[in-house]
Amino acid sequence: MGGIKRKEAPSKVAKDVKKQKTVETKKSKLDLAAEQTDDEFGGFDDEPEEKSTSTAKSNISSDPKKFKLESSSAEAHAKQRQQARERKAGKPNADAIARSKKIWERLRRKSHVPAAERKELVTELFEIITGRVRDFVFKHDSVRVIQCALKYADKTQRRIIVDELRSDVRALAESRYGKFLVAKMVVEGDQAVRDIIAPEFYGHVKRLMNHPEAGWIVDDIYRQIASSRQKAVMLREWYGTEFALANRDGKLSTDETTSDLKVILEENPEKRRPILDFLHQIINSFLQKKLTAFTMLHDGMLQYFLALEPNTEPHTAFLDLMKADIETKVEAKDSNDASGGGDLFRNLAFTKSGSRLVCLALAYGSAKDRKIILRCFKDTVQLMAFDQYAKMVLVTGLDVPDDTKMSGKAIVSELAAQSVVGSEEMRLNTFESVAISLTARVPLLYPLAGAAKWLMNEQDKTILEEVHAIRATTSKKDPELRRKGLLEYLAPPVLDLVTQSASNLVKTSFGCQVITETLLEAHSEGTADARNAAKQAVAELAQGDPNEEGHVALDASAGRMLKTLVLGGAFDATTKTTKMSEPRLGFAEALYPIIKDRLVEWACSPSSFVVVSLLESEDVEGSVKAEVREALKKAKKAVQKAADGEAVEGDAKGKKEGKAKGNAGARILLEKMSG
Repeated sequence: MGGIKRKEAPSKVAKDVKKQKTVETKKSKLDLAAEQTDDEFGGFDDEPEEKSTSTAKSNISSDPKKFKLESSSAEAHAKQRQQARERKAGKPNADAIARSKKIWERLRRKSHVPAAERKELVTELFEIITGRVRDFVFKHDSVRVIQCALKYADKTQRRIIVDELRSDVRALAESRYGKFLVAKMVVEGDQAVRDIIAPEFYGHVKRLMNHPEAGWIVDDIYRQIASSRQKAVMLREWYGTEFALANRDGKLSTDETTSDLKVILEENPEKRRPILDFLHQIINSFLQKKLTAFTMLHDGMLQYFLALEPNTEPHTAFLDLMKADIETKVEAKDSNDASGGGDLFRNLAFTKSGSRLVCLALAYGSAKDRKIILRCFKDTVQLMAFDQYAKMVLVTGLDVPDDTKMSGKAIVSELAAQSVVGSEEMRLNTFESVAISLTARVPLLYPLAGAAKWLMNEQDKTILEEVHAIRATTSKKDPELRRKGLLEYLAPPVLDLVTQSASNLVKTSFGCQVITETLLEAHSEGTADARNAAKQAVAELAQGDPNEEGHVALDASAGRMLKTLVLGGAFDATTKTTKMSEPRLGFAEALYPIIKDRLVEWACSPSSFVVVSLLESEDVEGSVKAEVREALKKAKKAVQKAADGEAVEGDAKGKKEGKAKGNAGARILLEKMSG
């Protein structure tokens, strides 16, 4: 059928058929076997040659299936397998490798091997491989044996393997199969083993990072295993050949291990141009190859950027280089195409140095640059919020652009899970997970709380201060106006979250902080009704007996939340006053009617300071304060009992030393009643 052309077949198929004709002219192994006249193919020694040949041909023509059965390919395959076994058996260490593979097959089924048997197998395995580990590691099958040995070995046995392979670490890293063994050595080994392996790359970092097999292994060791000094030594090789040679020859002293490029250039100003050119060439090479996920690359890019003078031509050119792969996409007429490209920025955002570099790029960039960069993160905002480094990119994306409409849609709407497809319950659960996460809540609550001590750590504050210093020269918008603009996008969804999920949020301290900041700060034009609804939902959490198990009055975080809300603002430690929310919250108007009938129980509960705040707050009406004071006077004995503390009655030592026991809030209430 190879030569028949079907009428409906396209022209390309016809061309393929012609090619098949050419192939069919060659004789296959089957054809050659059929032309032979040996007895194996139907010939007989006692017949004339001509008759024998004709007989064979007649057999083939009359019963082709019979020929296939007599000349089965299974026999040929069996013969090939036998020959392969013979070749393997003739190689060095064949018996040892075969036995070790049998042991590996048993050990790899961890759950099926008792501990005692595993110990015996590991001991036998090390008897086989000790002294000839190198013979195993450069073969795809036997290298697995060594990986298995590392997994189950003890400290001494691992050191035996590492010592035998010490001179082969670089070769293994470049090997298609050996690279996994290097990874296994550093993961399973202790710090002493890691200190042996990491220096083996010194002097060869630049070459290995460009190697298709070794690049990822070297970068993983740099990111996860290397000490701060080892990282510095490895990164310095990107500053010039002289640094690599110094590492290779072991001439680098301990006081020369800084990788801070600014410091190096200050000490050697005459080398500024060649070092920067060398580093720029390496960076550009990786960017052109689209190899943008290496942590070492991110560190090198940050060092290069910090070494440049701001607002100079090289400084601007480097920013242009970073956004080169996304600029043409953003300028396309169809805005849906704007999300293309941007792998560099997405990879940078998730490393320590890379996230700082992106924050600086946003701060230095123009309005157009910021728009281009933020569009790269269109589908990764949720993922970035939960990352310890990428979250600061989102904070900067909210805190730098003058166009709050753009940043609000790009970041706030994603944090609020407004793009989540599914039920309303699914959207609220996603939003809630962001709100109560130690990391993800930072960009969400930043427009409400700013750089509060409880929200940001010192490292994040340092980056933010750096960004603000740059923003002062690149932005014209007042920070408070920017904040109010962001609240127009943030206030409605967070108020809705508190209204619908208050009972879930109050169960955690982080959730209580979300409620507090939302009610005090999340307000904008048109959100008065939503704020009142959220306020009422939180106040209703106080219903019931405050002494009942699981009640919010017994939870310290919930008690602090209610106290702050009644006060109407957060306490400012610098001025020793309460910073009132504007417009006023008036939380007592919703809370007091709910706890009025159980006011004394609240005064004696762990959340007694909620009642104290009813008497102290500027946000509570005078008539309510009078009612509270009158109710407490009638129950003064109960309040006095709580203030003294029943649990410590008879504690003569505590009373003698004047130690205050019992309910501190109740004692303050007694003072206010007497006053």
